[in-house]
Amino acid sequence: EITSLLSLCGGHFSGEQEIRVNSPFWILNIPSEEMARGLMKRTVCAKSIFELWGHGRSAGELYASLKNYPLDKMLPYLQSDSTYKIHIHTFNKTLTQAQKIKKIDALEFLPFKGKVNLKKPEHIFWILEDYGMNPNNVPEEPIHLYFGRWIADGQRELIESYSVKKRHFIGNTSMDACLSFIMANHGRVKPNDVVYDPFVGTGGLLISSAHFGAYVCGTDIDYNTIHGLGKASRKNQKWRGPDENIRANLRQYGLEKYYLDALVADSSRPIWRKGMLFDAIITDPPYGIREAPRRMGSQKETDKAVERSTENHFFVSSSYHLSDIFFDLLKFAAEYLVMGGRLVYWLPIYRPEYTEEIIPRHPCLKLISNCEQMLSSHTSRRLITMEKVKEFKDQDENSYLLDGQYMPYRGHNSFREKYFSGVTKRIAKEEKDNQK
Repeated sequence: EITSLLSLCGGHFSGEQEIRVNSPFWILNIPSEEMARGLMKRTVCAKSIFELWGHGRSAGELYASLKNYPLDKMLPYLQSDSTYKIHIHTFNKTLTQAQKIKKIDALEFLPFKGKVNLKKPEHIFWILEDYGMNPNNVPEEPIHLYFGRWIADGQRELIESYSVKKRHFIGNTSMDACLSFIMANHGRVKPNDVVYDPFVGTGGLLISSAHFGAYVCGTDIDYNTIHGLGKASRKNQKWRGPDENIRANLRQYGLEKYYLDALVADSSRPIWRKGMLFDAIITDPPYGIREAPRRMGSQKETDKAVERSTENHFFVSSSYHLSDIFFDLLKFAAEYLVMGGRLVYWLPIYRPEYTEEIIPRHPCLKLISNCEQMLSSHTSRRLITMEKVKEFKDQDENSYLLDGQYMPYRGHNSFREKYFSGVTKRIAKEEKDNQK
């Protein structure tokens, strides 16, 4: 997310130190404070950003680092007519007030000339102490210390204000608000973009893009979901209400003006005219766990079985293999994304069999990032971000069929069976343990 947002702000990712996976603190080299503020106006992963004045693996190293920090960069924030306060944050340890005061007093060598104001200071300085990730083995002294000037906070409050629990219209697979905003940031969604979701469902992914000023639209094969009909997903509610739909969700957050429309359509069939271009495609395809992957059936299947979904509305659906979903999605993105536009989607993975080779590829799309979210001990899903780097030609349409790596992708089709085999084994193990 940070890498994508930096590129959106005109910067690039470069860490002054190797990013430690087992630490919540990063040191980034960002060229301007304006760019840092732009980053924090979007991120839901980062909590705060600071101008780093000094750091070290011990208090002595921190103080030496602070003494070496250029005085001309400090002085604008330490003037006699200014107010300030110093805040201490410890990760994985709680300090007493006396301990905090002692650590603040130890910074008296810094040339603070202003007055302390704990309620409304002009400048806030933070001491950050990292005590590691193991709560059962907390060291006496921090393993790393940082001191810096606070610049801005991230957008963590969006997770609560856009919570699915408070949303007007939800479904069985409505996307978590935090993940939805992360996906919009991976897609580098910006004001006046047009963002499309081919598996739109209840529109959870449209909301985060609309929040960032993009115009949003989507399609789904489920007539009932698009029209807000049928059984409700909420507990203690049998049927959906008359105003439970995607438009109502955007209206709830004051974003209705960004809503283009949602269509009942099969994502595997072409419905858009040539030249219809999207700035981002952000979606969560069905994996076959809570929602079955479906597409429109053939005429032969139509003669065999006609399913009635609503009054005066008929459609036939057939099974839609996961591997086909992903290849249709990549082909669509390659054709209908603008150059530099991004495709962001979730790929379910059976972890014991996972290798990088099973990530679907397309010659017009470059893999930008591949992030894992654990679902269980044996399954996870990967947030895949791809960027269009080459114009789509007719010969690219089925280019993946000629690729020798195509066969490993077929493993996605059995994800449902592998998922439930793991669930069955876990239940059997729990029952066996309870009998002991």
